[in-house]
Amino acid sequence: MSERLETLKKARDRMIEDRDAHAKVLAAPFVRDTAERARNKFVEIQALIDALDRAISGESLVPVKN
Repeated sequence: MSERLETLKKARDRMIEDRDAHAKVLAAPFVRDTAERARNKFVEIQALIDALDRAISGESLVPVKN
């Protein structure tokens, strides 16, 4: 696996951990300010994860140069 692909996968894993933390806040009893911030961060992080997924897919299509 290329270093670039490995870096993208590590970044994706890190973002999933961050997203999970915000999901826990959303699953907890409702507190308006906290829930609104968590919701916004969750959506922002999910968009980043989607972008990382696209980058990983694109990287997988690129032949490795020797």
